[in-house]
Amino acid sequence: MSGVQRIADLLAREQPGGTVRVRGWLRTVRHGKSVSFLEISDGSGFATLQAVAPPELPGYEETVRQLGTGAAVEVTGELRESPGKGQRFEVHAEQVVLVGAVDDDYPLQKKRHSFEFLRTIAHLRPRTNTFGAVLRVRHEAARAIHDFFHQRGFIQLQSPVITTSDAEGAGEMFEIAGGRDFFGRDARLTVSGQLEAEIAALALERVYTFGPTFRAENSNTSRHLAEFWMVEPELAFCDLDELVALAEDFLRFVLTRILDERPDDMAFFDQRIDPGVVDRLRHVAESDFERLDYGEAVALLERSGRDFEHPVRWGMDLQSEHERYLAEEKVGRPLVVTDYPSAVKAFYMYENDDGRTVRAMDVLVPRVGEIVGGSQREHRLDVLRRRIAEAGLPEEDYWWYLDLRRYGSVPHAGFGLGFERLVQFATGMANIRDVIPFPRVPGYAEF
Repeated sequence: MSGVQRIADLLAREQPGGTVRVRGWLRTVRHGKSVSFLEISDGSGFATLQAVAPPELPGYEETVRQLGTGAAVEVTGELRESPGKGQRFEVHAEQVVLVGAVDDDYPLQKKRHSFEFLRTIAHLRPRTNTFGAVLRVRHEAARAIHDFFHQRGFIQLQSPVITTSDAEGAGEMFEIAGGRDFFGRDARLTVSGQLEAEIAALALERVYTFGPTFRAENSNTSRHLAEFWMVEPELAFCDLDELVALAEDFLRFVLTRILDERPDDMAFFDQRIDPGVVDRLRHVAESDFERLDYGEAVALLERSGRDFEHPVRWGMDLQSEHERYLAEEKVGRPLVVTDYPSAVKAFYMYENDDGRTVRAMDVLVPRVGEIVGGSQREHRLDVLRRRIAEAGLPEEDYWWYLDLRRYGSVPHAGFGLGFERLVQFATGMANIRDVIPFPRVPGYAEF
């Protein structure tokens, strides 16, 4: 075979005896007395390819014997069955070209590095087994998300990063310096594309956004990022029950795709990062989701006999410890909690007839708790105007949002999924900073 072939495809398709050319970076180098072994990775998959370089190669002493971990090389040679364990093929090199040398202080040597250390060299950590696998799973999840919505007739909407509206009403937004001078009014970085998605859904019927969002929450924990990506579908002529069904199908589709398309990477996570993660994903992908309303969930928690860090009472927002208990121990499978108290939810959620709860839903899964949150939106003008006032928000900032209720309003609903939280759940990684290429957190914004 001639030409360049990605290692993952090469190992899957090629037969011994042909000539191959591979390019990549050296994971390890072993120089024996009469031969050198070069382990090459090109990042296309978890697999690497070993090249056997004999001393009769041109430039062996001055090139091959000087190679070290991290060097970029191009190797041409014959693909043969490998006598060694753990690999099917190896390349018997006929030419080794050094493309990029490595200084002696290259920090990624053949040993285990802590994730804390790797965050300090985030420009190099994609070369490690763990972060290469994270980025491939992240890619597969993103591709599955687009495929899911495309198959169901959704239109992708590019919602603005710069906004003048606070979709959450929490005030934790990054203000843009000079925004008033430039835009003529205060401007901020968005925390959600939902409000803009409602605009499009009330014309196109079903849309979704998939883009960066920003939260100025000074939380230095393993669960928080200042910049993260959100997936937010919005559907017109939709109530909460239809939304719940969509969210369940969505999670099953994406998790199944990851398991089917990235088996090597998922096997690595199962063996080295979080034993049982593959079974957990398969369980969620194949399970019927339990359904509880908020009152039933609180009653179960109150009868649990558990001494929770946050004591349970009706009217409080459920915490991660409550969500995980319900999903992992009490119910034992993914579940959807609906109809939360209006006091703990955003102003745009549809108010129930009882006047104290709203048509909100959270999808809970083991090990994470909430992974999807959504609601039926308030489409009644008078109720929405009152809710905006109760939230202490200036009505003039939402004139356009109120207009949507004046001009052909219909019941509509949508949910939001934090993409990094999904990737964290899928990979079993403990810290959310380790499932995004370039984390932004309090005190840290490199690159």
